[in-house]
Amino acid sequence: MKDTNLIDHSSLSRLIAEKIAEDIITGRLKSGDKLIEANYAEEFGTSRAPIREAFYLLAIDGLVDRIPRKGSIIRGYSEKDIIDLIEIRMTLEALAMDRIAINGISETLIKVMEELVLKMESIQENTIEYTNLNQEFHLGIIDMSKSEIIRMMYLRLGLPLLSLQRVSFGGEGSIKQSLKEHIVILDNLKRHNFDEAKMVLMKHNQNVLKHFPLKQTETK
Repeated sequence: MKDTNLIDHSSLSRLIAEKIAEDIITGRLKSGDKLIEANYAEEFGTSRAPIREAFYLLAIDGLVDRIPRKGSIIRGYSEKDIIDLIEIRMTLEALAMDRIAINGISETLIKVMEELVLKMESIQENTIEYTNLNQEFHLGIIDMSKSEIIRMMYLRLGLPLLSLQRVSFGGEGSIKQSLKEHIVILDNLKRHNFDEAKMVLMKHNQNVLKHFPLKQTETK
C-alpha cells in the first residue's frame, strides 16, 4: 500500500517548484535572488521539508544553484552558458528537421502549429504568453521528427531555455521578427522545402542571441 503522506508531500513539492519556476521565467525572481525556506513555508502553510524538496527539484531543472552555507540561489547564466544552450537547441532542431525530411511532415502537427501562429499573432504584446507559445511551436518541430531520443534531449533544455527566451523577447522588435520567421518556417514545411525551412530555423535561433541583452555578437 502506498504512503498517502509521501504522495501528498511529493505533489506539494512539485506544486511549489512550479510556482517558483513561473516566478523565475516571468522575471519576478531575478538571477542572484536567494530563496528563503521560511518565507515559502509560511506562504504555502507547510513545513520546510516540502520547500527543501522543491528547491532540490528546481536545482535539477537548472534554475537554482544550491550553494553550501549560502542556500538556494536563482541561477545566473554566463554568455558561454547562453551560447551553449542556443547551440545545443540549434543542433537538436537541425537534426529534427533532417528526420522530417526523411519521414515527411505530420498534417496533424502542421495544423497545431498553424493554430499556434494565429495565437502568437494575437498576443504579441504579451511577452510571457508569446514565450510559452513559441516553446510549443518548436516542440512541434521536435515531435514531427518522430525521434524519442531527440525529444528527450530537447526537453532537458526545458526551463532554463524558456527563461532565457523570455528575456530575449524583451528586445525591441524581437517578437515581430520571431513571428515572421515562424510563418516562413511553417510555410516551407508545408511546401516540403526542408532545406529552406532548416536554414531559416537556424537563422531564427541565431537571432535569439542578437536580441539578448548581453555583449555576445556571434556564436562559437
